Amino acid sequence: MIAYLRGRILEKHPNRLVVDVDGVGYDVFVPLSTFYGLGAEGADVTLRIHTHVREDALALYGFLTRLEQDLFERLIAVSGIGPKVALAVLSGIEPPELIRAIEGGDLARLTAIPGVGKKTAERIVLELKDRLPRAGVGTGPAGDGAGEAGPRLRGDLLSALINLGYHRPLAERAVESALRSTPDADFERTLKQALRELARS
Repeated sequence: MIAYLRGRILEKHPNRLVVDVDGVGYDVFVPLSTFYGLGAEGADVTLRIHTHVREDALALYGFLTRLEQDLFERLIAVSGIGPKVALAVLSGIEPPELIRAIEGGDLARLTAIPGVGKKTAERIVLELKDRLPRAGVGTGPAGDGAGEAGPRLRGDLLSALINLGYHRPLAERAVESALRSTPDADFERTLKQALRELARS
């Protein structure tokens, strides 16, 4: 699974890039929140990557900051929301404002985003209100080392379980349970605990 790319912008469009990494071109979908922070074609770029795998496709989604990626991955965990809608959300509202809108249950602000109807906005608020990162955490550029270990560890564990073949909702529940059971453990110990949780389910 690709988690990080560093290369040169070969092509730049509002919703996607082609990144040249040592002669290999990677097609990467990006939200406008990332697009606006990029240089021109030919500029160097470093992106955090979410690799989305389906039976018929493999797609890369790129982000300049950990916060953008964290919000994207939480959005696609909401029932009925896929990567395209998650990108539309991040393209229609800045990450800190998105967090405030969800925490405040501001359906009017969320439904103002193109592609987000009332039912989708209600699901986002219902499922994410108590599961959001803090707006000030992990907002630095990819690879800057900023932010706390919690969101990184949670994302790494979830990716590992999905790569092992577990469905996302089941994997998410196991990760949350494992993090509660072993709050100070490292990745390996927490992953083992999550696998024990899955074995019991």
